[in-house]
Amino acid sequence: MKPIVEFKNVSFEYEENDKGIQVLENFNLTVKSGDFLCILGHNGSGKSTVARLINALRLPNSGEVIVDGLPTAIPENEQEIRRRVGLVFQNPDNQLIATVVEDDVAFGPENLGLEPQVIRERVDNALKAVGMYDFRKRAPHLLSGGQKQRVAIAGILAMEPQCIVLDEPTAMLDPSGRREVLKTLKMLNREKGITVILITHYMDEVTKADRVIVMDNGKILLDDVPKKVFSEVEALKKSGLDVPQAAQFAHELKKSGLSLGDSILTVEDCAEALTEKLLEDK
Repeated sequence: MKPIVEFKNVSFEYEENDKGIQVLENFNLTVKSGDFLCILGHNGSGKSTVARLINALRLPNSGEVIVDGLPTAIPENEQEIRRRVGLVFQNPDNQLIATVVEDDVAFGPENLGLEPQVIRERVDNALKAVGMYDFRKRAPHLLSGGQKQRVAIAGILAMEPQCIVLDEPTAMLDPSGRREVLKTLKMLNREKGITVILITHYMDEVTKADRVIVMDNGKILLDDVPKKVFSEVEALKKSGLDVPQAAQFAHELKKSGLSLGDSILTVEDCAEALTEKLLEDK
């Protein structure tokens, strides 16, 4: 698959108290079209900056960010880049602006200058895709946190992007809301082929991703499939991150002399590996 996002030797810094604070330095990353990528990292690791650079909300001080072949540094590319890459933030209330759900979802397509019939079709399809069509006449402020975030995602979907970047979209949600949003993202990726770049600090949200990168001090510390990344328990803890409980349990067993292998990620993985060990010992 062709790349949808490319970072080539990107450096970025911001000013604070007349001092330049380096966030990224010679940062390289390629995301293929159709991927489900999770980005992990402690606060200040640079992951939110990556999200804003992808959407051209920030521009690199040096190097290149290229979205579907379009360099973000060229001003004429800005609108087209934002049509191809939608950005969803942590707080859905910051993205919901209308008093009726369907009007909110229609806002993006209207700004694209589309015909009313096309807008109607896109709004209906987007709301159906996230399971919110039956709420289309509701007021957004009456929805739950998870429902609001799904409406925010629908607003991005109605613009028919090739990629959705989500910057900790479940941080303000309860477990039920988090499950709703994650289920929606997995469906959009698997069934509609939309590239998903999910920035999160919840380890359980990462288990179904195709690929995980762990950032630390503006650099990529780990880059692999989830099972490989979470087998690096000590490296993750050193960078201030936790691991899924099953992976932690397997790590502790390994230190005690009982190795279940390096691919334990879920409770099911752990139970299967333990069962195999018991059968071997019989």
